[in-house]
Amino acid sequence: MALHRDIFWVGRQWAVTGAGIQAVDQRLRGVLDIEIARLWDDDLVQSRRTKPGVNAADFDKALTVARERFPQTPDPIVAQLAALGVVEAPAASPVVPAMVLRVEGRLARFLPQWRVRR
Repeated sequence: MALHRDIFWVGRQWAVTGAGIQAVDQRLRGVLDIEIARLWDDDLVQSRRTKPGVNAADFDKALTVARERFPQTPDPIVAQLAALGVVEAPAASPVVPAMVLRVEGRLARFLPQWRVRR
């Protein structure tokens, strides 16, 4: 994946952009990138740090800059419920399953077509 157009910090191997932390080397195609929403996921960060070939000092600097740039904000609904005393701990967000398209072994020209009628 190409670097996001908003670049806030660039190191030797990592960059902090509007999409989060991205590897400067574009041959990796975004495999090691970390989105803004997952910057505070310590398991993901630790797994990226232990990958072979990762410059740990540059990664730590990028992580520090990214966490300062994008602070962790609680969900506003959960914050309101916690203020009312309804919820004591933040609830985990539900995982949405990925969309799966199944057309294995078929040619596209033989699949049924659909159109939006007006």
